[in-house]
Amino acid sequence: MSKTYPHPAFLGRRSKPRREVTLARRAHQPRHVAPETDQGTAKFFSSSDRPTMRSRVFEWGLIIVLALVLSSFVRAFLMQAFWIPSSSMEDTLQVGDNVVVSRLTPRLGGIERGDVVVFKDTEGWLPPAPEKQGFDKVADNVLTFTGLRPASGEQHLVKRVIGVGGDHVSCCDPEGRLQVNGTSINEPYLAPYSDNTTIPFDVTVPDGHLWVMGDNRNHSADSRAHIGGPESEFVAVKDVVGKVFWITWPIDHWGNPTSNGPFDKVE
Repeated sequence: MSKTYPHPAFLGRRSKPRREVTLARRAHQPRHVAPETDQGTAKFFSSSDRPTMRSRVFEWGLIIVLALVLSSFVRAFLMQAFWIPSSSMEDTLQVGDNVVVSRLTPRLGGIERGDVVVFKDTEGWLPPAPEKQGFDKVADNVLTFTGLRPASGEQHLVKRVIGVGGDHVSCCDPEGRLQVNGTSINEPYLAPYSDNTTIPFDVTVPDGHLWVMGDNRNHSADSRAHIGGPESEFVAVKDVVGKVFWITWPIDHWGNPTSNGPFDKVE
């Protein structure tokens, strides 16, 4: 029986194992080539596809700008934060409390008796604020732009609304209580030992204006203190920044300072 020999053309192919061929091919592949998967051939990623430092800086800058724009929009149309510097609204608002006001309330005409509001001091009830310098001025400008603090050039006050346009407000009935349109008001929010009778008054609130008072009646230069003065004792609704709807800090003071209940019987 004659022997069979492999054709010479196949001898070279069998001289190299298949495994060596595979390894040789892999050795020439770029390191950043992802392995093939069941879903098909993997994509090739070049170094130019990787995010550069410039693109990252641009992305972060864009995020910061959008955040500031959103913050400015919220501050201008929705809500704004304020810090309480005095005791005129104790015990409802303490010195150092942080509050948030709704800017929508005055725009929608929703100011009611018993609301606590922040308003611009266009009548000059407060002395001029000292101008800040250096780092304090820079920090103040940043906080103002982000909506965390009102502009340092703007003076604001916070008081409780007692009378709205057309109301007849007087002090006091035989028990020392305020009267609104002839109805005596029991005020549970007043600071202990507050005395309404220290400044008697009898006024009618003009349309588009408010009569406001502090809850700490003995230590509040409110509408009563400006009767007959060069400045008006009434607050224009257009000067109201917003209604205080929440005490945000400190945590143990969390709550809504609004108290409309005592005025429910007023007609």
